[in-house]
Amino acid sequence: MLKHSFSTFDLECGTDEAGRGCLAGPVTAAAVILPMGFGNETLNDSKKLTESKREMLKSLIESESVSWAVSHVLPETIDKINILNASILAMHQSIKQLTTVPEFISVDGNRFKNYAGIPHQTVVKGDGKYLNIAAASILAKTYRDAYMCKIHEEFPMYNWKQNKGYPTKEHREAIREFGTTKYHRMSFRLLEEQLKLEL
Repeated sequence: MLKHSFSTFDLECGTDEAGRGCLAGPVTAAAVILPMGFGNETLNDSKKLTESKREMLKSLIESESVSWAVSHVLPETIDKINILNASILAMHQSIKQLTTVPEFISVDGNRFKNYAGIPHQTVVKGDGKYLNIAAASILAKTYRDAYMCKIHEEFPMYNWKQNKGYPTKEHREAIREFGTTKYHRMSFRLLEEQLKLEL
């Protein structure tokens, strides 16, 4: 089982993002404060769980946590400030929405910017080490997946309900055939041939 949290503070929030490597859709972050004594054998890095387990855990996290929040940062902002800054912005926005102010922030990954003077710690692969980061990873993933399924209805030819905007061969073929949409990240390399220079 994962450890509860990184610090000794009672009100530590874990934060994580989903969708950083996608060609379309938002980057989505969540922040979660779990109660002291919270434990769960199944809770883990969202990438290691089935969709049904993530959905089950989503309900559990939402009902059991002290506070939780989710935030999307949309492609136009990603294109303006770059994906790293957009990921951190999404995390900051989700922390800001918490109804309880955290005393400490544990962050999945190795990059973060100070938020409101609250002490923080970045943890590489933190979503596989601490329950609060794992919980944030599940909320970020499930809410982003739901968003991609919703916009799939508007542009079904990209099959976002399946690929969630990631750079699959099918997604790239659809971009080649149908062009881009308002949901695509124009600052990303959407097609492999963008690597080749016209000489």
